[in-house]
Amino acid sequence: MAHRTLDDLDVAGKRVLVRVDFNVPMKDGEVTDATRIERALPTINELSKKGAKVILLSHFGRPKGQVAPEMSLKPVAKALEKFLGGPVEFAADCIGEEAKKTVKKMLDGDVAVFENTRFHAGEEKNDPDFAKALAENGDAYVNDAFSAAHRAHASTEGIAHLLPSAAGRAMERELDYLKAALSEPVRPMMAVVGGAKVSTKIELLLNLVGRADILAVGGGMANTFLFAKGISVGKSLCEPDLVSTAREIMEQAKAKGCEIVLPLDVVVAKEFKEGADREVKAADAVAADDMILDLGPDTVDRIADKIESAKTLVWNGPLGAFEIKPFDTATVEAARFAAKRVKDDGLVAVAGGGDTVAALAAAGVEDDFTYVSTAGGAFLEWLEGKTLPGVAALEE
Repeated sequence: MAHRTLDDLDVAGKRVLVRVDFNVPMKDGEVTDATRIERALPTINELSKKGAKVILLSHFGRPKGQVAPEMSLKPVAKALEKFLGGPVEFAADCIGEEAKKTVKKMLDGDVAVFENTRFHAGEEKNDPDFAKALAENGDAYVNDAFSAAHRAHASTEGIAHLLPSAAGRAMERELDYLKAALSEPVRPMMAVVGGAKVSTKIELLLNLVGRADILAVGGGMANTFLFAKGISVGKSLCEPDLVSTAREIMEQAKAKGCEIVLPLDVVVAKEFKEGADREVKAADAVAADDMILDLGPDTVDRIADKIESAKTLVWNGPLGAFEIKPFDTATVEAARFAAKRVKDDGLVAVAGGGDTVAALAAAGVEDDFTYVSTAGGAFLEWLEGKTLPGVAALEE
């Protein structure tokens, strides 16, 4: 479905409520990573220039419907001022008199941050009365928080049905790239899925084998697939109770013409620690006291060959125990190869998920992929083929 964008709203002189994701890392009252603030700037600046009164709504932490001063958005409003180069009003509540008072003082083009929406229990319950109380301060609603779009909360879903609504620029960009990667990919389309456990990604894998032409499986979850094929994985992380699930995924892939790429060789060690003695072994030659901690060079070459043949790449999860060197080698090498193909041949490479973003940053290529989503849970649910309530509410 097509979603409404800022181009569909007349905002001059209007009060525009913008759902952003300002749930940013903080230390000693200071924002330590402003990525999410920076991603919201194009929408905030555009609305301000068009003469809207820009009112920002966000959650912060998990205060469970109670006022928790340590989870106030006030320090975030201060950080935003530095990016905008001008004053940002702050309302000590997101509804009621405090909110009304702040809006009343605003001139066209002004920006305000409302206090944490989760200080009210009605937010996470998607309470209609709370959504109505939020909507009272706006003439239009813009959702620019894809990372919160998988939650049907009052500020992400309920309010969208009460006011003329649209996707902000960051949300629009995310949806366009995800559509290009998953819904309407240029083929061949390849997916790389890593991470520790199959159990956390069953729906993702089942959805991808129906959409991708090639699926490369790495990380600890690859061990469960090897085990399902009757291959011993020694002391490695494995989920024997999911053998039938792994087999079902492989059978579905075969039926749908999706090629699954599993490890040919692996890097093993006797213990999981930095600088541990390690050895490359064939995937079917793992000893009883070995732990598989990374993919071997032949497997990385095979994944690179498949990336070479692909036109679209979706990546979620590291290929090995990347947080401890040198078991980040496969992830780093494959990521750098994909980034080079983006640059040289126009590969569309979209990646997302917390560990994935960290792994790409460690490889120094987070800016070289076509798009890297910081959305975590929402990105994963999109890859699983689920409808995201916050996105569905913006559809035409």
